Amino acid sequence: MLHKKKEHPSEKLQLHTRNKHRARYDFNILVRSYPELKPFVTPNKYGDASIDFFNPEAVKMLNRALLQHYYNINNWDIPAGYLCPPIPGRADYIHYIADLLGSLNNTTIATGNHIKCLDIGTGANCVYPIIGNSEYGWSFTGSDIDATAITSANKIIAENPSVQGQIEVRLQTNPNDIFKNIIKENEFYDVTICNPPFHSSETAAKAGTIRKLTNLKQQKVTKPALNFGGKQHELWCIGGEEQFTENMIHQSKEFAASCLWFTTLISKSSNLHGVYKALKKVGATVVKTIPMAQGNKVSRVVAWTFLSTQEQQNWVTARWNKKTN
Repeated sequence: MLHKKKEHPSEKLQLHTRNKHRARYDFNILVRSYPELKPFVTPNKYGDASIDFFNPEAVKMLNRALLQHYYNINNWDIPAGYLCPPIPGRADYIHYIADLLGSLNNTTIATGNHIKCLDIGTGANCVYPIIGNSEYGWSFTGSDIDATAITSANKIIAENPSVQGQIEVRLQTNPNDIFKNIIKENEFYDVTICNPPFHSSETAAKAGTIRKLTNLKQQKVTKPALNFGGKQHELWCIGGEEQFTENMIHQSKEFAASCLWFTTLISKSSNLHGVYKALKKVGATVVKTIPMAQGNKVSRVVAWTFLSTQEQQNWVTARWNKKTN
C-alpha cells in the first residue's frame, strides 16, 4: 500500500546555488552511469525510486554512482566501517569556500591547481579533495591520523587518473598536532578545511546516532547502526567539536603566514561562543561565519585569517594571477 506522498520542492533550495545535488536524485540517470547501483534501487513507500538509506552498502553504492556521474571518479571504495559521507553536504562546503576565496577577488572565483587547499582529517573517502578538484581545479593536501585512511585515500587517487598529481595525502603521526608536520617549510595554502569530530565520547556518539535514526524512521531505535559508517576518530574526540576546533585555532596561530584562510565546519551553534573567544585570543584579524543548511540540519562554516587587508590583497596578487599548470 502506497502512502500519501509528501509535497517535495523540485530543488533543495537550502543547498548552494552551484551545488549539483539541488535536484532530487534521478536514479534512472545514476543507474545508467553506474549499473551496479540498480539492485539497490526500489520503490519507497510513496512509490518513488529510492534506496534504503539505512543500508550501509546501498549508501556506499549511491556515493559511487554520484562520484562517477558528477565528478569523474570511476573507482571509489572505503574500508568497512569507515565514514561514507553524504555527497551533497560535502559539496556545499566546497562551494561556500569558493565564494570565500572569491570575496577577495572581486567575486571572481579562483580556479586552477595553483590554488592550494589543505583538508584536515580527509578520511578514507577523500571526498572533499575529489569535489574541490573536480569543480574548481584546486590542488589538495589531505591529512589524517589514521594510516588505514591514508592507504585508502592513496588507492582512490592511484585508481582515478583525473585526480592523479592533484591530491596528496599525508599521515599525521602525532594526534595532538593539526598543522605541524603537515604544512611544510615554505609551503603555502590558500585555504584549509575541516569537518571536526562532533561528539565528545563514544557513548555520546552512539546516543546521537540512535536519536538520528529514531527521527528518520519515526519509531524507536535501540541499536546504533551507522548507515554512513564512521570510526572513532571520525565521530568523536575528547571535548568534541568545540575542543577540537579551539585546539585548531590555537595551533593555527603558528602558521599565520602560511595560509590565507583557515576554516572549519561548526555543527552545534552553542559551540560558537567558545570558538569566537579562542579566535579573539589568538588575534585573528578577520572572522567570518557562513551559514549552511541541508534538509533539517543547520550548520555553518567559521573562517578566519591573521593577515591584514593589505596582506590579503598582496597574497591574491602574488599567488592567484597565474595560469593553471
